[in-house]
Amino acid sequence: MAVGWFYLSVLALCSLGSMCILSTIYWMRYWHGGFAWDGSVLMFNWHPVLMVTGMVVLYSAASLVYRLPQSWVGPRLPWKSGHAAMHLLAFLLTVLGLHAVFEFHNHAKIRHLYSLHSWLGITTVFLFACQWFLGFSVFLLPWASMWLRSLLKPIHVFFGASILSLAIASVVSGINEKLFFSLKNGTKAYSSLPSEAVFANCTGMLAVVFGLLVLYILLASSWKRPEPGMQAEREALLRGGE
Repeated sequence: MAVGWFYLSVLALCSLGSMCILSTIYWMRYWHGGFAWDGSVLMFNWHPVLMVTGMVVLYSAASLVYRLPQSWVGPRLPWKSGHAAMHLLAFLLTVLGLHAVFEFHNHAKIRHLYSLHSWLGITTVFLFACQWFLGFSVFLLPWASMWLRSLLKPIHVFFGASILSLAIASVVSGINEKLFFSLKNGTKAYSSLPSEAVFANCTGMLAVVFGLLVLYILLASSWKRPEPGMQAEREALLRGGE
């Protein structure tokens, strides 16, 4: 039963994650003219899409690799490698998203890193970089002792969930900031809830629901990879769910 609920949750996550990305793309195309890579405001439009895709959806997928029941059995190295590779891809997309907004700011002569959204975002990316380096050097490379890995594992898990929470906060504050800027000179104020505001607010709520479901799966003890002493019991559970 636990395995069935897990896969049902994964299906819900896939749907929510896809909706988050597609909604952000639609918002940028329908209300803000689409995309370019030329320093213009159309280059900025890549920023929300790449950040939602990298820092929220792909980051979450990488974090949940060890929750797959298939990872409970067999060697850990392939799962560790996949976990690290997916996080690296998420980080590369995030860097491209940052480049898009910094390049736009340079082109438009807008000051960098002045808003709370930008402070949250850059802090999240910095912690993400540190987290990936720590995970790669301690948990993937073979030099670290079991004692060191056991000591750092709770810290690694804590910051994994914390980074996702900060990423969701950054997305929500970024959506709000973008709406204030785009609607302040428009025919309808943000407070009157024009169609763009309704759509973008719903996109933000989708990201929040997505993040909460990811955190629930990460914290659910019954879906964690078992310790060696519990391996046989979990293998039986896995066979029972097939």
